[in-house]
Amino acid sequence: MHDKLSAALGLSKADYTEIRLEERDTTTVSFRGRELENASSVIDAGGIVRCFRRDGGWGIVTFNSRDQLAEKVAQAYECAGNVKSETPIELAPIPVVQDQITVTLEQDFRRVSLAEKKALIESYNALMLGYSEQIVDTVSVYNDSFKHVTFANSEGTRIEEERPMVAVLCAAIARDGNDVQQAHESLSLPAGFEIAQNLETLAQTSARRAVELLSAKSVVGGQYPVIINPQLAGVFIHEAFGHLSEADFIYENPAAREMMVLGRRFGQDFLNVFEDGATPGLRGTHKYDDEGTPTRRNDLIRNGILVGRLHSRETAARMGEQPTGNARAISYRFPPIVRMTNTAIAPGESSFAEMIKDIELGIYACDAYGGNTELEAFSFSSGYAYMIRHGELAEMVKDVILAGNLFATLQNIDAIGNDFVWTQTGGGCGKGGQMPLPVAMGAPHVRIQNVVIGGA
Repeated sequence: MHDKLSAALGLSKADYTEIRLEERDTTTVSFRGRELENASSVIDAGGIVRCFRRDGGWGIVTFNSRDQLAEKVAQAYECAGNVKSETPIELAPIPVVQDQITVTLEQDFRRVSLAEKKALIESYNALMLGYSEQIVDTVSVYNDSFKHVTFANSEGTRIEEERPMVAVLCAAIARDGNDVQQAHESLSLPAGFEIAQNLETLAQTSARRAVELLSAKSVVGGQYPVIINPQLAGVFIHEAFGHLSEADFIYENPAAREMMVLGRRFGQDFLNVFEDGATPGLRGTHKYDDEGTPTRRNDLIRNGILVGRLHSRETAARMGEQPTGNARAISYRFPPIVRMTNTAIAPGESSFAEMIKDIELGIYACDAYGGNTELEAFSFSSGYAYMIRHGELAEMVKDVILAGNLFATLQNIDAIGNDFVWTQTGGGCGKGGQMPLPVAMGAPHVRIQNVVIGGA
């Protein structure tokens, strides 16, 4: 295959050409209630050619057959000639590499039968259904995938990489009359079948929380000091800030360019936010992005000051900065665009006990159920929450929606915990029609003053 790739690239008349080939084996088993909803094994294979002409633009061809690669390169070149870019396309330079990345799985899920996978997720589903008579429905999903990616470009880079992923989702729906509540827990890692085993606590937690929410009262809306747990803090920094750091959005959006000015103060000196696609063992980690750029740690906010943003080769060239290893695609059906990998708020020095002790009336908001962002405005629904009364956790509350302005909220962070964790749940990030892209989010507990809470 390397010879075929080299031959096809050598015949390209474009200023730059790349070919990405993928093979993916995926298994999914899912239950809804007591019914088996899906049990499937799918093999998907294909590729994409992407090239540009300085007298035109980008040309893209996707395909399933690997035959006649040279013809597909020629088709992409023809497409590029029919596109006129307002600004000549340039790519920031990156090292030419030849590399092969393989993985060793403790328990290779490709050698585990579909029946065993079905039995495992069915047992978790049964735990939720049997937890309480108030559990009226469940969703339980097991998924694994093993992807082999081959990347080559006209500059001489050749990369092969194996990408495994396992995910388990357990969601429970509880009912009391007209009151319906739901809770979910999930885990996903680039690892073997062992990750999916022994997750009984995950299933039981989903069922227990759904039932507990039935007796929780709706929060009274208002302005509160709020402590958000690591999962919600990670989602917040990913959704509300991370997407604003993606350079294609900044370059194309005048309002974003005015907001995301390097050197602008975003928070107090102890606020540090980073993005790291090279940390081993995380969902968003790869040695190279989908343009062949080495991944690395990228500081975005350092000591409260905006110091960086995320780039592809093209956005780095346009903005006179360095590629950061953040050009990613969910599959061969799509070109890479600027995406996050593993985004995090760095740990601080406060303990949870120190953060809560002087709050007379506040809210402890946990996990994320959903949210919306629009430029600097955001709103997030927490999965569940507790009132804080006189420095201690009190009753559970529900329907907690956090809303506000990103920049004001970052400025109002007055304590950051020393209990940093990476959150690696299932699902993924969405952007530009590409969903779900595996990412990880990291954070400790974070305390924020003057948060507007929507509720009853």
